[in-house]
Amino acid sequence: MRVRVKFTKNGPVKFIGHLDVMRYFQKALRRAQIPVALSGGFSPHMLMSFAAPLGVGITSDGEYFDVDLTSELSSEELVARLNAQMAEGITVKNAVRIGETKADKGMTVVAAAEYTVRFRPGKFCFPPAEETKRRFREFLDKDSIIVMRKTKRSEAETDIKPWIYSAELLTEAEETAEAALADASGYCFHMLLSSGSVHNLKPELVVQAFAAELGIEMPEYSMMIHRNDVYADNGAEGEHHLVPLDALGERIPG
Repeated sequence: MRVRVKFTKNGPVKFIGHLDVMRYFQKALRRAQIPVALSGGFSPHMLMSFAAPLGVGITSDGEYFDVDLTSELSSEELVARLNAQMAEGITVKNAVRIGETKADKGMTVVAAAEYTVRFRPGKFCFPPAEETKRRFREFLDKDSIIVMRKTKRSEAETDIKPWIYSAELLTEAEETAEAALADASGYCFHMLLSSGSVHNLKPELVVQAFAAELGIEMPEYSMMIHRNDVYADNGAEGEHHLVPLDALGERIPG
């Protein structure tokens, strides 16, 4: 049986890298006495994989890993056992049964991720709200958004416009519910961006490109990025129908 586990990563644990998070959950699964399946060979390891590794310093309410089990446990029991072992900042939110083919794996189906971007007070200043929002709409309406994008192997000019599925600039005055998420000057960005192994767009690249349009140089560590969730695309060709990764599975009854 393969299970998809959804968890949060907030607070100081945001500074823990992906490999350490993977080791952390391996130990937590053992302590929680979850019957995890092991690979064969001379060095057996847990059969688990993470959908979309999170960058260091980014918080999240929607992280996922898939794990193979040797016997069935209910969703409720899996969540309870794991949460009994979690450190502060990490909470298991859901566990669902998924298909067991390679095509069902989280790392295969990831298509998009939703982010909220805030800013550290005093680092820099956008223009007044009306001008900034107008310029942001103009920025999104451009035929192309060309940036210098770095990869592990190269650096090249890339048009990121097709990878921005939606983006919105909010102010406290417009949406009171977002007041707690806004920075000292009242701005926060919501973005739904392409994610996964084919086209993976980082939210900081979008903000930096917009700031460059305004003639603003973004100071290092000025952004506070939160990933709200990760999505698969169930739409037909050319049409997006994005659903959270745990929506692809089914609850395991007790």
